[in-house]
Amino acid sequence: MINSTYTKAQLALRNGQDREEIWVAYQGKIYDVTASKLWRDGKHYEHWAGQDLTDELPDAPHTNAVFEKLEIVGEVIG
Repeated sequence: MINSTYTKAQLALRNGQDREEIWVAYQGKIYDVTASKLWRDGKHYEHWAGQDLTDELPDAPHTNAVFEKLEIVGEVIG
């Protein structure tokens, strides 16, 4: 069960530049990608951390199964 909620503004601060945490959202859940070498400096190819990637996934070369390996840190509200 997810106990933490964050606004889009709070998620945006976890972009790998403003804070140490690197987070992305997908389908309302927030995932921690800080330890991933693929998200170094808060970017992954043309995608940026600190935002919701739900609408961008159809253009990715992988499925949403990639999120199953990541830690959920909360949910996006508002």
